[in-house]
Amino acid sequence: MRRFFRIAALLLALGCVGWWVTAGRHTGWTKNTVREWHWDEITEISYSTDVPRFVPGVDFLAAGLGGALALYALSFVRLRKTASPA
Repeated sequence: MRRFFRIAALLLALGCVGWWVTAGRHTGWTKNTVREWHWDEITEISYSTDVPRFVPGVDFLAAGLGGALALYALSFVRLRKTASPA
C-alpha cells in the first residue's frame, strides 16, 4: 500500500505540472479572459480585445502539488493489523 501512495503522488505531481505547462503556465492567478492586441491597418492604431480563454495559474499548480504531497505523506502512516482471534 505504501508503494501505491508514493507512485500515485508522483503521477499526480507530474501530471499536474505537465498540464499546467501545456495549458499556459500563467505565473499569477487563474485567468478566464486573455487580452489580445490587434492592429487597425487603416488608422494604424493598436487596440485590445478580451478573448474568453482559460489559463491556469499557480493556484491550480499549488493545489495539485499539495494533493501529491498529501498522498506522499499518507504513505508514511502505518496501518494497524487486526489481531486474529485465538
